[in-house]
Amino acid sequence: MEKVRVDKAYVFNEVKDYLMITIAMLSYCIGWSVFLLPNNITTGGVPGISSLLFWGLGIPVQTSYFAINAVLLIIALRVLGLQFCVKTIYAVAVLTVALTVFQSHYHGHLLSDQPFMASIIGAAFCGCGVGLGLGSNGSTGGTDIIAAIVNKYRDISLGRVILICDVVIISSSYLVLKDWEKVIYGYVVLYVTAFCIDQVVNSMRRSVQFFIISDKYQEIGERINKEPHRGCTVINAQGFYSGKDVKMLFVLAKRRQSDLIFRIINEIDPTAFVSQSAVIGVYGEGFDRFKVRRKSVKEK
Repeated sequence: MEKVRVDKAYVFNEVKDYLMITIAMLSYCIGWSVFLLPNNITTGGVPGISSLLFWGLGIPVQTSYFAINAVLLIIALRVLGLQFCVKTIYAVAVLTVALTVFQSHYHGHLLSDQPFMASIIGAAFCGCGVGLGLGSNGSTGGTDIIAAIVNKYRDISLGRVILICDVVIISSSYLVLKDWEKVIYGYVVLYVTAFCIDQVVNSMRRSVQFFIISDKYQEIGERINKEPHRGCTVINAQGFYSGKDVKMLFVLAKRRQSDLIFRIINEIDPTAFVSQSAVIGVYGEGFDRFKVRRKSVKEK
């Protein structure tokens, strides 16, 4: 019975990831096709290269986007693993299809006289799309793949890595557009996109910690083990004023599981003393992996 429960949870998480990736790619497609591309505002990464090829050579963005990402995914397959690449392939396919549909049926030109607003809104759609995709174990490909590789081994902000990778692409748009104003708008897009990526990814991975003091600590701990599937650590403590020995539970959980943990505590012991606080990072089984700099042979 336990195995069936685990399999159901795995299937549910996988379906949720693919659903979120689909929404993420549609968000990115809207930002790119509706606000940025029609206003000749470039972005970074493979979409930026595809935009330049479209403006300079007339190559459809969906064609160059798919071709470049196919090469990058082959290279990244060994580094990032099959699971990441499968979801990234799905994301690239969804975005390619969405771009084809938008390019065929949408011929509008929103905010043509307000390029700054077009930059902000388009970047917000693109950044939220990339962040949502990365938070669901996928990506839009391109520099996102490079950022995911770096983030796998180094504790560096995903948005910062993408920001560094994309500066050259944004700057080179002057060679095609011959307009420094458009280049500046491209930098605005880059900054807002990076900011939105960090906000979305961090909000999806945020964790909390609980200290729970209760005479019914064992029952509370067993429920927390079974329902949100989080481990508990029992700490021997002593009340300073009363001198009474007490048992305190220490629990680390995802922020989205906070309501469930509070509900469990309230059902078992409404008089329990509970402290909740946000934590910057949690590493280990069930959370993020350690990201440390490996020493080179010379450093050793």
